[in-house]
Parts: sequence; structure tokens; C-alpha cells
Amino acid sequence: MLDGALEGLDRRIGSETDHRLALRHAPIIQFDAHEPFFPSVVGYTVFRRAAPSPSFPRDIQLGDRAAFVIEYAIWWDWDIQHLYELEHVWVYVDEGGAVVDVEASWHGKYNQMLEAEGQLRLHGGRPLLYSEPGKHAFAPSPDWLLQRKGKTIASCGINAGKMGVHVTPLFAGIIDQRKPLQNRLVHTWLERRQFEPSYDFSKAFDLRDAIFVPWRNLNSWIPARVAWWAGRLRATIPAHERRVLRIAHRGASAYAEENSPTSLRKAAELGADMVEIDIRASADDVPIVTHDSSLKRLYGIDGNVSDYDWETLRGLTAAQGRLSNFDEALALCKDLGLGLYLDIKQLGAKAARALLAAVDAQQYMRNIIFGSFRPDYLAEIKAARPAARTSILFNAVDIDPVKLAGAIRADFVHPCWENRAEQPHRLLTPEWIAAVREADLGIVCWHEERPSEIAALKALGVDAICSDKPELLKEAAALVR
Repeated sequence: MLDGALEGLDRRIGSETDHRLALRHAPIIQFDAHEPFFPSVVGYTVFRRAAPSPSFPRDIQLGDRAAFVIEYAIWWDWDIQHLYELEHVWVYVDEGGAVVDVEASWHGKYNQMLEAEGQLRLHGGRPLLYSEPGKHAFAPSPDWLLQRKGKTIASCGINAGKMGVHVTPLFAGIIDQRKPLQNRLVHTWLERRQFEPSYDFSKAFDLRDAIFVPWRNLNSWIPARVAWWAGRLRATIPAHERRVLRIAHRGASAYAEENSPTSLRKAAELGADMVEIDIRASADDVPIVTHDSSLKRLYGIDGNVSDYDWETLRGLTAAQGRLSNFDEALALCKDLGLGLYLDIKQLGAKAARALLAAVDAQQYMRNIIFGSFRPDYLAEIKAARPAARTSILFNAVDIDPVKLAGAIRADFVHPCWENRAEQPHRLLTPEWIAAVREADLGIVCWHEERPSEIAALKALGVDAICSDKPELLKEAAALVR
């Protein structure tokens, strides 16, 4: 879709020689018959000697046969899971103008484009590649793509749009991926475009049909293009139609013991996007998944969570379906494809480091929101991991949410007002919402099980709603389709 901010793209070519070379050797790409998104702009760089790539984390080496290498940085406005896509192809050409090697990007890495027989696939002397449905990673044949079929189908279906605005290290600090409303709008737009891949790669796309510019031109244009799309989505998707994150409160706690593995599995079954779980630390600083400080209500045990080390807690609670630690809950949620909304109740410095280390090890930071009533906890998490998304919880109705969040650089505000009024959604006045949105903050709402209140909150365009019955959140979303 070449509209809007396209006029901001500098189309000056610079070197006519480089431009001709880039066009001459441009790949032909075979797409899935159901593919909704195609490249629009290509930023090229011609290497005549070894040098670092300006747009991908690698060094370009010519080797023994190549006289030059052409790097194609290929731009899509959309990946099925996020706003903006930049994939790469490297074409190695010898002195006689023949293509002698091809490499292409693959989920943050790159591979040599050789078929099983060790041959390059060329068409008219130009590289012929296959693009993963919706995701656009490149392969030399459909066989590679079929091996990822399950993941790809989920990406193009139930996970469409979940990644919001995509930011690679290339644009870190330039494009902001943490603006909650922006991510909700992207999720909304892409979820409507989910599709089922056919794995019939009959749709040929000649890359020459895209606009070719030197890489520096594309690089300078991308942030403006992302901003243009964000503005357009905000202007065209009304508040009541925006996709709300469905957060299962302590898991699907209406149907299974709160915070238990069973409640997490049930939440996934009922269509939750995330699960809210409560975090406390044991005596030996292991992060534990439990709401109460006391063990009495759920386990009938005298004493507090913080009185016992993890191994003792594991044994004491075994008969009642034992406590989980955070590492176990994280691994399960990753396996189920669930995000995590952490309500941090009590966590010392050592336990906090352990929690963050577990998230880093699972590479799951993007799928987590760290929440707490304790602003000091959130400030420390943000200081340790600036990219972490944080949410400040509060009970008071008269508090200034913007000042509270601003003091600790939180990304979301979470009013816990379920018991503050008969119709608590009315406390979210237009002025309150406008002030929060002006500060680029997201809004997470209390756990709600009344369909009328859920519908009212959705109509206000909040970012997330918690519920003991997450299926109610999914049902409310279906009503506005």
C-alpha cells in the first residue's frame, strides 16, 4: 500500500551504476496464494569490498568468486504479526555478471539459498526465492517453510497482530514499540486480516515492481512511515472497535485453583491473551506464584510464604496441588503461547534478579507486563531492564494516574476500582482517559465478570481487562465484529 507518507521517500538514485546492478539481479519471490502483504520499497547497497552491512548485523565478505555483492533490504508495511517488516537478500555476482551465490534472512539470522541438491535456484539468471506466508522469511524451496507450518499457521491465525509495533536493534530508540495504544491499534488491524496459508506458492512477485532506492534513503524514511501508519490507525479505528487484551485473573480462577497450572491451561483454552499471576519470594529468594502472604487460606498451613524456603514449600503444599515457582509458570505460559501480567506482591532484590534472569533466558520479555502496587519495585525493574513494560496498580479514585506513572516511567496505569462503584466504568471519565492517552499510557482494568461492565469498558477503548472468566472477554469482542 503506497500512500500517505510515501511522498516523504527520497527517490534520488545517486549512482546510476549501482541502481542498474540492483535492478538487473533483483530476485523473483514466490508467495503463498493467500498472502495479503507484498514488498513496496527496496533499499540496496552494492559492496565491492568487505564491509559491515548498514542494515543487518553481519559483515559482508566477497569470497573468491564474487566481484561484488548486492544487499537488498526489502520493506513491507506489514508482517501478519506486527507493523513493519524488513527482510534481506544478498546476491553475489562474478566478473562476468553471473550470480554465484545467494543468501537471505530467516527470523533474525540468514542462510545460504541452496536447494537439497546444493544448487542455487535461478530464473533467467536471477535468484528465485520462496517467502514464508505472512512472516516473509526466505527459503530456497517450500520444503523449509513446510517444516514450520504449525508455527506459521498460528502466526497467521490466532496470533495475528500480537506483536504490535516491531522494533529491531537498528531502530531502537528511534521507533517506540512500547506505546500501548499504538500496539492495540496494530493488533486490531492485523487480527482482521488473519488468513490460512494455502502452501501453494504460485503467486510470483518480481522485486523490480517495488521502488528501488539506496539504503540510506529507505533508512531515513522508515520511522516516518511507521508514524504515519500509527496516526492513520488511530484516526480510522474507533475506540469501541479496538482489540482489548484479554487477561485471565490468577488464571481462569473461576474454574480452577487460582495461580495453578490448571488455571493457566484453562485460560489458554478459553481464549485469554495473558494470565495475571501473583509473585512473592520464598525465604531463599525464589520467586513463587501465589497471591496471599499467608499459606492458611489455600493450603491450611500456618505461616507465610516468606517463612519457608522453596523446597520446603514444595513439600508442604504437595497434597493440595503444590505451589509453582515462577520459572515453572513461565515455561508453561511460553508453551501455551500466553503472555504474563505479573502482579508483584513482595520481591526482594535477589528474587527480582532471579525473576528477570528467567525472563531473559526464555527470551520472553516482550510478552510480559510487570505490575505492582509498589512503585519502587517497578522503578527498579525499569532501571534494570529499560525495555520492560510496567503497570502501576492503585485503589484510590482521586489519584493523578499520569503523575504516578510518570514518576516511575510506567507504561500502563491499572485502576483497581471493581468495588468502588456499582458501575465502576463510569469512573473512567472522558477527561481521565484523555489525560492518560495524552501521556501515551495504556489502561489495564480490574477483574470484571459482569458482561454489561465488560461491554462498557470495551466501548471506552481500554487496553486490557482482567477477568476470572476470560471467555467473557472473548465473547464481548465478538459482539463488535
